[in-house]
Amino acid sequence: MAKHVLFEIGMEELPARFIDDAELQLREKTAKWLEDLRIAYDSITSFSTPRRLAVRIENIADMQTTIEEEAKGPALTIAKDENGEWTKAAIGFAKGQGKTVEDLVEKEVNGKAYVFVTKRIEGKATNELLPGFKDVITSISFSNNMRWGTNTLRFARPIRWLVALYGNEIVPFEITKVETSNVTYGHRFLGESVTLGDAMDYEKKLKENFVIADAKERKARILEGIDELQNDQFQVSVDQDLLAEVTNLVEYPTVFKGEFEEMFLGLPSEVLIISMKEHQRYFPVKSKEVKLLPSFIGVRNGDDTALETVIRGNEKVLRARLQDAEFFYEEDQKNTIDHHLEKLSRVVFQEKLGTLAEKTERVTDLTERIAENLNLPANMIEDASRAAEISKFDLMTNMVNEFTDLQGVIGEIYALNLGEKEAVAAAIREQYLPTHANGDLPDSEIGAILSVAEKIDTIVGIISVGKIPTGSQDPYALRRQAIGVLRILEAGKWEMKVEDLLQLAYDLYDELEIEKISDYKEKIHEFFKLRASHLLKEAGIEQDVFQAVMDKEMGNFTYAMAKARHLSKKRHEEAFKEKEEALVRILNLADKAENNEINPQAFETDSEKALFEQFELSRKAFSDHDKAHDAVKAFEQLEALADPIHEFFDNNMVMADNMELRNNRLALVAAISSLILDYADLALIEWKQHF
Repeated sequence: MAKHVLFEIGMEELPARFIDDAELQLREKTAKWLEDLRIAYDSITSFSTPRRLAVRIENIADMQTTIEEEAKGPALTIAKDENGEWTKAAIGFAKGQGKTVEDLVEKEVNGKAYVFVTKRIEGKATNELLPGFKDVITSISFSNNMRWGTNTLRFARPIRWLVALYGNEIVPFEITKVETSNVTYGHRFLGESVTLGDAMDYEKKLKENFVIADAKERKARILEGIDELQNDQFQVSVDQDLLAEVTNLVEYPTVFKGEFEEMFLGLPSEVLIISMKEHQRYFPVKSKEVKLLPSFIGVRNGDDTALETVIRGNEKVLRARLQDAEFFYEEDQKNTIDHHLEKLSRVVFQEKLGTLAEKTERVTDLTERIAENLNLPANMIEDASRAAEISKFDLMTNMVNEFTDLQGVIGEIYALNLGEKEAVAAAIREQYLPTHANGDLPDSEIGAILSVAEKIDTIVGIISVGKIPTGSQDPYALRRQAIGVLRILEAGKWEMKVEDLLQLAYDLYDELEIEKISDYKEKIHEFFKLRASHLLKEAGIEQDVFQAVMDKEMGNFTYAMAKARHLSKKRHEEAFKEKEEALVRILNLADKAENNEINPQAFETDSEKALFEQFELSRKAFSDHDKAHDAVKAFEQLEALADPIHEFFDNNMVMADNMELRNNRLALVAAISSLILDYADLALIEWKQHF
């Protein structure tokens, strides 16, 4: 009878942001582990709460699958001597496989004979292999691993208990001196220790002790609780990121509604929302007209016992927060933007890169250069420059000092209050977008330019002082900022090469004599290429396609992305195979050309004349489409060359004895190759493996 297996890792409370990824790792690593061990099963279910990660394997086979596999040995010419006798190489190979030379057989592989041996690998009992699950647990990685006490294991939090069950038997192993057992633990305050008799008891027993092990069920209960509290007067806008975080903060959710004084609605709504969401993990409440109301929705980690007391306590905490915000807001209104800007010179941005005031000057200069390069009208350049000049003033306000997540947001609000243009104020907020790799981008063109200038200055500056991100160490979030720059370039269809954008920053740093920027240009360029590779990978574009498009330069990133998407699609089309072969054949022969001067009068055959005529047509049309950055139509002009190319090679000896004829044909090949390379180096794409 098939049995079920349960593994649980009990820990001190995990940070909410770690949990989803850790649960996914545990589930995927378990599946891979079972696959590698050749152990069959019906299903895998994972669980997670702030204090535990668990996985259940249902109907696991009691034995590994027995397999037969063929091992390839040395070539027959090595395995046998000139007399047909087995050599030491053959004898050693057979012995290493647990066989004798009598078990060797001869087979051909790609026209060459080798010796093989077939061996049978008997399956072991599952219960003998299950203690190896220890390695799955210790392989789970977190963004911030630590060593605890004298233990050598690096883990997010100390392990407090381990459950390992095979049927009703305990699977024996230990991690950091914690031994496995059949005992788990309920809610820290409401539950008790629980002895499990079988893996299938897991969820039920924990629920009896105020723990809902299934994160999806906890999330559903939170949403149900919110829905029950909503009525005709108000609605709750459920932020999915906040919902995910709250789900991972509680083991037994109970939803409640609290209130705060209506006078606090005089504060900017952003201040109220961030006080509720970021600091207290509350869901804001709005009217049907989407106006903020003096209420909030919270989630308690426990049942509804003495819930009114809990609500009053939460209201008291939020009230104190909002009183602070009200005081800071009123104090800030007493000062001008210039008052705050003066303080920037007292705050160091980075030791070698100077103060925030100096950074602001660089960003302003860079913003103006980018805006001019993009041929913006004078009034927009003026607005962009003003936005950059005052872009950091809010960092010196009381409000941002207390609520750091409001940087930019407070800048926009205060700038409007102090009479700045809406476009200028909006750009102050948008300079920080995107706030994460896939976050929202700036809506306005000025905001996009300021965001790029701010990020480019940080990336170029930080790398130029030798602080290149390594592994998980990226304190200035340079990777996220580089991705943000590239996404803005693509979304805005900027008519500007990435290399030209970076050169604006290099020129500025050279003029200001900040570090020796020339020593780091290559590293900065490679850093951006790695981020571009990441973006293409997320878009489902293969690495070799990325290399083909951006081998020499990243160029216009919007166009580069369009070309990569089109080539990725083409590589999977069977009908394109012959065209690809023609174009790549040209590329492979082009380096034999010694001069690039084509003499149309020297062509002898109809096929070479036809290829030249098509090349002339394609070159002109390609140039038009290339300038318009139309990746599809530009590539169609290359495809139009395929049939003439095949005819050319079928009917002409390119490396003719007549040197004049040879050089002229090679010059034609070189010219076509140059046209192809203007689009991408198709020779770098591994086409054949996809057909």
